[in-house]
Amino acid sequence: MTDVRGPVPSLAAVTRDTVPPVGPVVFELAKTSVYYGDFRAVRDVTLDVRKGQITALIGPSGCGKTTLLRALNRMHDLIAGVRVEGALRYHGDDLYGPGVDPVVVRRLIGMVFQRPNPFPKSIYDNVAFGPRLAKLAVNMDDCVEHSLKKAALWDEVKDRLKSSATQLSGGQQQRLCIARALAAEPEVILMDEPCSALDPVATLRIEDLMQELQADYTIVIVTHNMQQAARVSDMTAFFTAEVDADADRRAGVLVEFDRTEKIFTNPSDPRTESYVSGRFG
Repeated sequence: MTDVRGPVPSLAAVTRDTVPPVGPVVFELAKTSVYYGDFRAVRDVTLDVRKGQITALIGPSGCGKTTLLRALNRMHDLIAGVRVEGALRYHGDDLYGPGVDPVVVRRLIGMVFQRPNPFPKSIYDNVAFGPRLAKLAVNMDDCVEHSLKKAALWDEVKDRLKSSATQLSGGQQQRLCIARALAAEPEVILMDEPCSALDPVATLRIEDLMQELQADYTIVIVTHNMQQAARVSDMTAFFTAEVDADADRRAGVLVEFDRTEKIFTNPSDPRTESYVSGRFG
């Protein structure tokens, strides 16, 4: 999907008016950095993600948004040479501490990727995959139905659960991937540009779904679509890339983190204002 940035006034018109009551801190980042070998891709990020809110990570390409997002559920463990430094706590516990099982982390902190990635299995087996892998003590039929309902897909697929998931449309496949994540009983859902490959109608359905899900889940989303961030999120973190004096290479840095309404209508940093108004990036 083409990026839609638009000027500040149009974004202000779609920014959410209210923020849910402030919940407890879910993620606490303090001078968190992510390295690929000797290269520091994200530098000294400090912010809190709170329960029940949708937090958007925005900024130009190459500023480390996805790198940081993947650090939140230890996806980088699967890549040789990647390490996280500084504090990154989940409910007060060191997410990278000794004895922390990354498999459990990824069940509690689910991930939805940029492009729909259904398994080459039936719709039913896609949703049941997580609970089976985690050996959850659930009634599988009920779990599949409940997850598909929460992902607003049940009515469209209930009569063809044994059909291949690859036969679904792109928007349906993405909602199936959300249902698959929900079936594993997570607390947090990470979304990496979940609408970038979808048409405008499917995008709006995913946005509506995110706002429905936030009653039960904490959501962190990476998006290049400024209007989407303004529509769905409660808090927004703006990142940019700056030259790291220590390595003479560009690293992602957090410029500003605040209520979404403030980020888009009255940002504190001129770099934020330049980006959301479309003057750079």
